[in-house]
Amino acid sequence: MKTKWFLLVVAVVMIAACSPYKYYTTQSKNGAFSQYKTYAWLPGLDSLSKSYYNNSIAEENIYEAADAALKARGLTYDKSNPDLLFRYKAIVNNTSRTIYAPMYGGWGWGWGWGPYWGWGMGGAVGRERYRAGHIIIEAIDAKTKKIVWQGRGTGEVRNPEKAVNDLPVVVQNIMKQYPVMAQN
Repeated sequence: MKTKWFLLVVAVVMIAACSPYKYYTTQSKNGAFSQYKTYAWLPGLDSLSKSYYNNSIAEENIYEAADAALKARGLTYDKSNPDLLFRYKAIVNNTSRTIYAPMYGGWGWGWGWGPYWGWGMGGAVGRERYRAGHIIIEAIDAKTKKIVWQGRGTGEVRNPEKAVNDLPVVVQNIMKQYPVMAQN
């Protein structure tokens, strides 16, 4: 009985550890991010958001989570004379992915290893359509007007309310990729 509970707990922890979002980042090779001390926000870019993120609650979630992360990295909000300008894009688009059928193995012979029982992926059996949500945050050098950093969080969006409620966590994970470490 203890073994069953242990396996159940391990399974729950493993499932919870798998984030439904993936995070990506890119930055300027010449970026000396420690030189930036102040920031301000540009208006969010008009994007193909399918109304998921096109509301004041979503905007507030994005700004609050990003502001907290930037302040933790020692940056100060300064609308009149910022070193960096931040902006975000919110996109939801229809896309598709290939679905594969599982292949259940059988007996066979490997390269000198003897008989084996195998599992693997079978052939493609179709395509599944789904909605992908993307939150992109960009940092622009205020003097040169060039993008010096970009972070993106991408994941499947099934429910508009959940997508908006997930924004603070998504933005926090995007901002973890910002090149300046948070101060303790």
